[in-house]
Amino acid sequence: MKLIYVRHAEPTYNPDALTELGKKQASLLAKRLEDVHIDKIYCSSHNRALETASTVATNHNLEIIKLDWAREDKTMDDFGLSIDGHWSWCFYFKEIMDMFNRSDVIALGSKWYNHELFKDYNFKRGVLRINKETDNFFKDLGFIHDRANKCFYKEKENDDIILFVAHGGFGMAFLSSILDIPYNIFAKRGQVDLCSITEIDFSGDENIVKPIIVNYSDTTHLENI
Repeated sequence: MKLIYVRHAEPTYNPDALTELGKKQASLLAKRLEDVHIDKIYCSSHNRALETASTVATNHNLEIIKLDWAREDKTMDDFGLSIDGHWSWCFYFKEIMDMFNRSDVIALGSKWYNHELFKDYNFKRGVLRINKETDNFFKDLGFIHDRANKCFYKEKENDDIILFVAHGGFGMAFLSSILDIPYNIFAKRGQVDLCSITEIDFSGDENIVKPIIVNYSDTTHLENI
């Protein structure tokens, strides 16, 4: 199986829609993927993601499967912050990144959020929610996530190519969850660009699968805009 994760194209947030540039980006995304045999399309239920996914869905004559748990507003509640009157994602604040990078935080590994520094934040709630939803999603696809051993077990054969269209902030948590890279580490080096393509390969002959990043935040299809 291969997962293609796409962050939506350039949006306006109020109203929730794509800009004219975003619509061009979505068309170029569809062109980039027109020769890829996509089997299923999953998408956040935010309109900016649905508009991006619809261009590909039309080309492949596929219905879009909406996922409310991939909405960005749900992720904002846990990983978004307001500091000194300025709201943004936690990874854009230097003081938060400095805390993420502390040796005693890193030493906690996947339980980094249990550090006393984060007792007044929602990071633990966010990580646990994303982990639960991500693991349920992959279980439905035939893969059991063994977080202790940082791998997946293949319950059934699945050669599908899956397109998943969602958001930047959500994608940071989702991809770190899939790859078993603690969010505090991934957040320092894992941002995904607008309308970018990230490919993760779950194929292999063995029952134990370790996801391989084939492509990360690729925007070469947008170069001529």
